Amino acid sequence: MPLLLSSLLLAACRTPGAGGDAGTDHGMVVAAHPLAVEAGTRILQGGGSAIDAAVAVQMMLGLVEPQSSGIGGGAIVMTYDASTGEVTGYLGRETAPASASPAMLRDDDGRALPRAEAMLGGVATGVPGAVSAFAAAHRAHGRLPWAALFGDTIDRAEAGFVIGPRLARHIDGRFPQASAPDVVGYFSHPDGTRMQAGDRLRNPDYAATLRTLAREGATALHRGEIAADIVARTAAPPLAGGMTTEDLAAYTAETVRPLCRPLRAYVLCVPPPPASGVGLLQLMLLLDGTDIGTRGADDPRAWFLFAEASRLMYADRDRYVGDPRFVSVPVDGLLDAGYLDARRALIGDTAAPQYAAGTPAGAPPRVDDATREPAGTSHFVVVDAQGNAVSVTTTVESYFGSGRMVRGFFLNNQLTDFSWADADRPVPAANAVAPGKRPRSSMTPAILLDHDGRFLGAIGSPGGSAIPAYIAKALTGAFDWDLPLAQAIALPNLVARGERVDGEATRMSTELRAALARRGIEVRPGAGEDSGLHGVLLRDGRLDGAADPRREGVVGRP
Repeated sequence: MPLLLSSLLLAACRTPGAGGDAGTDHGMVVAAHPLAVEAGTRILQGGGSAIDAAVAVQMMLGLVEPQSSGIGGGAIVMTYDASTGEVTGYLGRETAPASASPAMLRDDDGRALPRAEAMLGGVATGVPGAVSAFAAAHRAHGRLPWAALFGDTIDRAEAGFVIGPRLARHIDGRFPQASAPDVVGYFSHPDGTRMQAGDRLRNPDYAATLRTLAREGATALHRGEIAADIVARTAAPPLAGGMTTEDLAAYTAETVRPLCRPLRAYVLCVPPPPASGVGLLQLMLLLDGTDIGTRGADDPRAWFLFAEASRLMYADRDRYVGDPRFVSVPVDGLLDAGYLDARRALIGDTAAPQYAAGTPAGAPPRVDDATREPAGTSHFVVVDAQGNAVSVTTTVESYFGSGRMVRGFFLNNQLTDFSWADADRPVPAANAVAPGKRPRSSMTPAILLDHDGRFLGAIGSPGGSAIPAYIAKALTGAFDWDLPLAQAIALPNLVARGERVDGEATRMSTELRAALARRGIEVRPGAGEDSGLHGVLLRDGRLDGAADPRREGVVGRP
């Protein structure tokens, strides 16, 4: 790569004049529900841009996949502008209210609340940021009027949609929110029986909320009657929160410069902290310095390298990544070539008992934290006919968020993504609670460029703390092992973090599992949410899109 181009990519993810058409395609939408894909493709058919379609996709997901995302949560939006070659991030991560403190997630005796109790409290809800992020991206990249992007979802919310198998499993789930009063009420028939797959669900309250947002803009969620209702619902017991209308009015999404680094086959651009893009970059750079590319999906050594590199990455990420407005995050040190070489050299022929976090250049004193990040997230990708692209990861944190509903949408419980059990230490964790702070996020929507700065693809996944590992697996399969994207996404998931190695053991051959066990890698059946990898790659001038078979997603073309 020429030095000048490399410097531009590393510094600003921008190569002026490097934009270009996406080939012979007319665009693509890949998302976790067919109705969301339909909404997005209809916008593209009407002349909308990628971000126009992305707004429509998000609004529909909030209706048909409310266990995973919605306007009461947060989102990270990554855009690629084909006319300039510029990649830009829009950070809509939720923030803690001004009243936030470590005590808010503790009982009367000062002990940390159990997660199952904390995440149902009003105190768990952060100031939502998804709509603000989409609005900021739309102002920069939209082609159609904002008000034109809500019609499909408004009509569907009023007419109703048929509940699919995945939503039905969550309605009848064993997690705490499934028993929350608002969840039970929303998903019950008039006679009190719980809805099932095949039933039709209407949400006129959500339709009315979207009409307000379409008419008044994103600020309608942060000021006025909707904001007042959000505050009232979070202030209700149990565990009443301290969010105010001033907290909502003060919220703005951040426009951020992505982190971009060249790898052998492509340039990877990801969101900066408090997202976990630096972790994904570190993992891919660690693997890039091994011989994993000469191996394949059936090679035990390849999976061993993936597991050990993942453990090294998570040890560093868990210690150092937090909101950079509050803590110093040694991004450059974590991605320094010499530091990566030293970390990679720790990988032997058998699994290490444990990996401690390293000490990269610029690292402040930190302690390991107690963050536990459950899943309740979705990812989608849109590419338009002009080659503009959007990669979005969107969330309400755990399933149905806090289980509290306002005007047809669920509120997030994102503040339980902080490390609150250890917040009173003399040296606080990077992800400790603080007023106005954004909790660390594993969300890592990615944009891929070729080495000339042109669009090559977009990908991401839900999955809580497993997100970087899910994406890394798919990238490894697609680029190191030259698999079609659908096959790369379908590869077994393997998430190695600390002493745990969770994975889809039943998708691995008996021989592969036995060979890994001989190397000290015992693959345990995973816990929590499956991956929901959705992505697009540009190959031979054509868009190769793929949806994770573990969910209900599809690929749509205008």
